[in-house]
Amino acid sequence: MTVHLHWFLPTGGDGRTLVDRHAYASNHAGPVRGVRAPDIEYLAQIAKAAEQLGFEAVLTPTGTWCEDAWLTTVALAQHTERLKFLVAFRPGLISPTLAAQMAATYQRVTRGRLLLNVVTGGDSTEQRRFGDRLDHDRRYERTDEFLSVVRGVWRGEPYDFHGSHYQVDGGLTALPPDPVPQLFFGGSSAAAGPVAARHADVYLTWGEPPAQVKEKIDWIRSLAEREGREVRFGIRLHTISRDRSAEAWATANRLLDDLDAESVAAAQTALGRSESVGQQRMLALHGGSRDKLEIHPNLWAGVGLVRGGAGTALVGSHAEVADLIEEYHALGVEHFVLSGYPHLEEAYWFGEGVIPELAARGLVEGAKAGAPILVGSGR
Repeated sequence: MTVHLHWFLPTGGDGRTLVDRHAYASNHAGPVRGVRAPDIEYLAQIAKAAEQLGFEAVLTPTGTWCEDAWLTTVALAQHTERLKFLVAFRPGLISPTLAAQMAATYQRVTRGRLLLNVVTGGDSTEQRRFGDRLDHDRRYERTDEFLSVVRGVWRGEPYDFHGSHYQVDGGLTALPPDPVPQLFFGGSSAAAGPVAARHADVYLTWGEPPAQVKEKIDWIRSLAEREGREVRFGIRLHTISRDRSAEAWATANRLLDDLDAESVAAAQTALGRSESVGQQRMLALHGGSRDKLEIHPNLWAGVGLVRGGAGTALVGSHAEVADLIEEYHALGVEHFVLSGYPHLEEAYWFGEGVIPELAARGLVEGAKAGAPILVGSGR
């Protein structure tokens, strides 16, 4: 079992700091240093770099503070040849039959480069911005029905479904997607687990220490076995990889130094209101404190002081980062969805440093273990 490596498209903005990725859109008196707007030219640079470096796909987020994932990625497909797009979307905000049709069209337009990341949503305030007023557990009930309809209409023949949230008569995708997109799904709550077991191709967790990740894998795997299914596993992490370990930790410390106490406190207060069990697990890793942020060898929780969602990073030399990836892989993790600040530069650090390490260990298919050194002739 080899690993599948994916990168991230920062459609909410990018930069050299963890502080407010959306600062470029704020009402500041002057320009904000080191912040990059998510225009299509910059995102195309990241997508092209990811493709060149050997990443299989890029994850595009969904939500208020980022560009629409469907439209952005189909545009970027015109700038790339092989790169796949892991499109995050929220079930319930559009019809499941329409979502199935959109996915089928996307597969034809891009010649099969769509993956889907199902985001049920753990923040009621965010959901209400889109007109959704269901509570946490009912959102997962709706997701369950939504994905049943999507898979049903992908069969290419009329499909009926009568549930609590959807009533579909003769639902049909006249030209089913080929191939059928893999569904990535995450969720740490009791309501999320059975949905993952019934529908997910890949269960995606945020980057907790290996022992906690193993508990999640065992939990989802047992639920899937009851459904007569097998689920693969992925993990969402940031990365800071350098030629020497001290250089990587110096970069992490610089990112930490950029965070003032007020920014951390405000972020922790806002994140603490989230209904997401996964978010609460992320917060528990550091407790809002800058002390002891290395929560497992080469796993750093500093990102989560101000960023919602994935809040941990692989930090160290290329070999050390590869070691931790190998540790997760031994637990059954196949898909690694990675990111770093800024995303263009960190893609190169990882792609030119860690991917050859993983290739040398036989963990990446088709990657080069290293390039020969060319000695100049003096001209």
